[in-house]
Amino acid sequence: MPPLKQWLHVVALGWLIPGGGHLLLGRRGRGALLALSVVAMFVFGLMMRGALFQPQTGDLLTTIIYCGGFLGNLASGILYLFSVWLGYAQPDIAGHVHDYGTKFLVAAGLLNVLAMVDAFEIAVRKKD
Repeated sequence: MPPLKQWLHVVALGWLIPGGGHLLLGRRGRGALLALSVVAMFVFGLMMRGALFQPQTGDLLTTIIYCGGFLGNLASGILYLFSVWLGYAQPDIAGHVHDYGTKFLVAAGLLNVLAMVDAFEIAVRKKD
């Protein structure tokens, strides 16, 4: 495992600001594309009135869905933190559009996780 000081700041910035790790590494095009993609998915999810997950326990399936969804939302970094801070809280209601919006919000976080892994690999020189 490479030393923490080689990659921790890149991954932390990549989590907080989508595409920020790549911008820090000088990969402007890739960073801008990732930032645009994550922000667009998150904003589309909000516009479709998707619900943000809150951790909830119970049976195994409920725990996996709600805690996993919460981690997916949290992976969006500053986008999730701002939306919670500004009081965005849509109820989880039935409907196709709302359901797609919820999935878009989680998918934005998962895309940001892939961006953080990519920034990590570039920072430790496993990838060019």
